[in-house]
Amino acid sequence: MRHILSPARPVAQCLLGAALLLGTLTLPAKPGAATPAAEPAPNTLTAAARRQGWRLLFDGQTATGWRSAKGAAFPTHGWQIENGELTTLAADGKESANGGDIITTAQYRAFDFSFEFQLTPGANSGVIYFVTLAEQTPGSPIGLEYQLLDDARHPDAKLGINGDRTLASLYDLVPAVKPAACQRPIGAWNVGRVVVYPTNHVEHYLNGVKVLAYERGSPAFEALVAGSKYHVWPHFAKAPAGHLLLQDHGNRVSFRSLKIKELR
Repeated sequence: MRHILSPARPVAQCLLGAALLLGTLTLPAKPGAATPAAEPAPNTLTAAARRQGWRLLFDGQTATGWRSAKGAAFPTHGWQIENGELTTLAADGKESANGGDIITTAQYRAFDFSFEFQLTPGANSGVIYFVTLAEQTPGSPIGLEYQLLDDARHPDAKLGINGDRTLASLYDLVPAVKPAACQRPIGAWNVGRVVVYPTNHVEHYLNGVKVLAYERGSPAFEALVAGSKYHVWPHFAKAPAGHLLLQDHGNRVSFRSLKIKELR
C-alpha cells in the first residue's frame, strides 16, 4: 500500500506564501513587531542554529568531511568546488561513471538533513541516505534515495509506479506529492530536506513543504521494497546507521548549505 499525503494543506501554505511574496495579501502588523532576520548566507549557520544542534557538512571551500564512495580520498575529477558550490560535473549521463558518488565520512542514525540543490536542464542526481557500501554494486551504492530530477525533461520521471521516480520522491518506492506553487524552475536553487526520527518515521520536504512520509521497516514499507528494484538485496534499508551520499549521474548538479542536526 502506498502512503500518499493529501496535497490540500501544502497547497494552502504555498498559496499563502505566494500571496505574501506578491504583495496581494496584507497582514496587520503587530505592535512592536521586529523586522524578520535575514536568511543566513549560503554555507553558514546562525548562532541560534548552532545552539539547536545544527552542523555544516560543507564549508563552501573544501571537501572536508566527504570522500569517494569507492575509496578513501575525494575524487580527483568529476566534482568541482567553486563559488561556494559543490558540483558534480556533466559527462555522459551515466550513473557513477565520471567522478563517482561521494559520501560523508561520518555515519548517521536519526537526523534532520537540509541541503540546497540546483538542477540543470534534463539533470538527474540524488541524495541517498543509510548507505553502508555492503552491497558492492558497480554503480551507485544502495540506500534510500531522495530523487533529484528535471521531471519535465528526464525520461525517468515517467518510469516507475505512480511517479515514484520524480523529484523529491523516495526513489522507486514512494512518490512525492508536490503542489505546483511550491516548485521552482530549473536553474533556481531549491531546498531539500530529509528527516529521520528515532522511531524510523521518515519525511521528505521540498522548499519547506512535506511531500511524503513513510515508516522505515514497517510491513507497508517492506511490501513496497518487495515490488521494487531493491528486492534483490535482503538487507536493504535495514542498517541502523549509514553514510549520506551525493550522486554523480553524469549531469551537472550543484549543492550548497548542506547541514545536519542529529536527533535523539
